[in-house]
Amino acid sequence: MQTADFDFILPPELIAQTPSPERDQSRLLVLHRHSGELAHCHFRNLLDYLHPGDVLVMNNSRVLPARLRGSNARTGGNFEMLLLEENSVNDWWVMLRPGKRARVGTEIILHDIAGKPTPTRATVIDTNPEGHRRLRFSGVTNITMLLDALGEIPLPPYITRENPDALAADKIRYQTVYAAPAGSVAAPTAGLHFTETLLSEIRARGVQTCFVTLHVGLGTFAPVKSEDLAGHTMHEERYELSDETARIINAAKSAGRRVIAVGTTSVRVLESVAALHDGKLVAGGGRTRIFIYPPATFKIVDALLTNFHLPRSTLLMLVSAFARPNETGGREMVLSAYAEAVREKYRFFSYGDAMLLV
Repeated sequence: MQTADFDFILPPELIAQTPSPERDQSRLLVLHRHSGELAHCHFRNLLDYLHPGDVLVMNNSRVLPARLRGSNARTGGNFEMLLLEENSVNDWWVMLRPGKRARVGTEIILHDIAGKPTPTRATVIDTNPEGHRRLRFSGVTNITMLLDALGEIPLPPYITRENPDALAADKIRYQTVYAAPAGSVAAPTAGLHFTETLLSEIRARGVQTCFVTLHVGLGTFAPVKSEDLAGHTMHEERYELSDETARIINAAKSAGRRVIAVGTTSVRVLESVAALHDGKLVAGGGRTRIFIYPPATFKIVDALLTNFHLPRSTLLMLVSAFARPNETGGREMVLSAYAEAVREKYRFFSYGDAMLLV
């Protein structure tokens, strides 16, 4: 299939700049995959589509305050850094702007949230073909210990913030209520709609809940640059699957009960592990480059809760594959649903509304 097949027109005013006033007040578009029928609901109506014995699988990765600011120790020029991946303590690959001014050996003085210089410094020690810089931090035992004081939540570029006070709210709302191990540079956004109260109601209906961890990297959102999907290579992302989650899901599949993935990141963990173990889940950690696009087979996931995704994105391609497993017709079905969402003025992307494919 071609990358251009997954393009669509989205009015800019439908890109959500802020979350709904309450997490579970967002809208929910339900797509019945076998009939193509659509239903317009609110997120709390998710309860109506869950059955006793279902297993709801969520990604519990916590978003790092991964955006740092600083200045060139020699020239005073400003830098913006986005932590991408930790190699070891105080040794990180980062996206650094402006990159042309960050040659190997450049020393950067980190600033705090108020823009004041701190004793913490970073030195550029390497570059890679993607244009990322490798930084070694000094003046601190572990840079992760200072991220709350120095870092900002790395909102996607399509969300703008002119008022610094709004960033304080983003620290809470751009994080799921069940976030645990830190490591993501973008939120697993399908989970942003859940409240503790709603999760309690879901469990009270006999639905099991469990967690996987996939630390979301920028690669998930990187545009597909190749004309043909087969030419695209995904970036690696780290995942962890616990013994408990593997046991719960394997038991559900053996009993013919549904497994419902919250977000494309949960799908990627479950289907990555299943592909390695002949359709079964085995606890452990690793890295995945899985790129799911039509036609694709799904060994674990029976229903998918997700947000509305960017044109030409790998996430939209995954959703299209899930809409019609083993076929290519899911693309038309999903793009038709997206067109309906545009007509009905649903809110798109990270802080937007949700979609359920059953």
